[in-house]
Amino acid sequence: MFSEQAARDPMVTRGTSKSTKVETHAIPMSEEDIVRHLSETGRYRILTKLVPRTVAPNPQPEFPLKGIILDTETTGLNARKDEIIEIGVIAFTFDATGNIGDVTGVYGGLQQPSVSIPPDITRLTGITDEMVAGQSIDIAALKALIEPADLVIAHNAGFDRPFCEAFSHLFSGKAWACSNSEIDWASRGYEGTKLGYLIGQAGYFHDGHRAVDDCFALLEVLAREAAGSVSTAFAELYEASQRSRVRIFAENSPFDMKDHLKTRGYRWSDGTDGRPKSWWIEVDEEALDDEFRYLRAEIYRYPDTDPPIKRLTAFDRFRA
Repeated sequence: MFSEQAARDPMVTRGTSKSTKVETHAIPMSEEDIVRHLSETGRYRILTKLVPRTVAPNPQPEFPLKGIILDTETTGLNARKDEIIEIGVIAFTFDATGNIGDVTGVYGGLQQPSVSIPPDITRLTGITDEMVAGQSIDIAALKALIEPADLVIAHNAGFDRPFCEAFSHLFSGKAWACSNSEIDWASRGYEGTKLGYLIGQAGYFHDGHRAVDDCFALLEVLAREAAGSVSTAFAELYEASQRSRVRIFAENSPFDMKDHLKTRGYRWSDGTDGRPKSWWIEVDEEALDDEFRYLRAEIYRYPDTDPPIKRLTAFDRFRA
């Protein structure tokens, strides 16, 4: 049966000869072409490795103000008993409208603590006891950068400032700003405030968790001119640092109101840090009357309640 079918429907095969062979030549694409091509497909998101700015030997004179971006790594979370094991500092210039000029100095140093570095800190930072053995932070190098600074910036100033002030008097009396809490990142299209999120959404990646590397990364995010934003994040931060804020202490508030206060953003102070033992919150000066109305109507339920307040500038904020 098969032979008869084969006779009726002979199989025809076509060989490939040199004369019919189609040769193709790859056209080399530049790196920029590859990036553009992948981006235009809509299926890829390209991150660029962050390249640290170089120190300018002759800073531009039109940027007269001096800023510091600072990051620390520590043995724990308590500035009263834990210690700094690494500090990274970048000095830069800027003008009164918040435009960033040049990087003018960089310092990164390790410090051997009085105790062994906890394993969880080593996992987080990559810093080991062997790395810090015999190391100490150069105070003179820090002084040359910190002393002339008009503004010190940390991405979690409430954490870094107490550690820095416990470490050296150099950091006392300085104006501080927090790039985490004093910038409305959500309005700029960012989905989170952690430095890793900000860097990634800004289109960069970097070697994280070392102090100087994180400082350079934060500088680029602050300086970035994003589409749709009328100013850079740094300009917003600098403007915020110029405003006075008010800390309100909800002293003697009813115990059963604690969840309401916490939901509204109040934090608890146990009195050991020099503050009153109470719930407290910081608000802009223009929001003070609204906050008093809330406390009087919703918490104390007494129209003449007059909670104590403390007015704060950048010289006072984020202290222990």
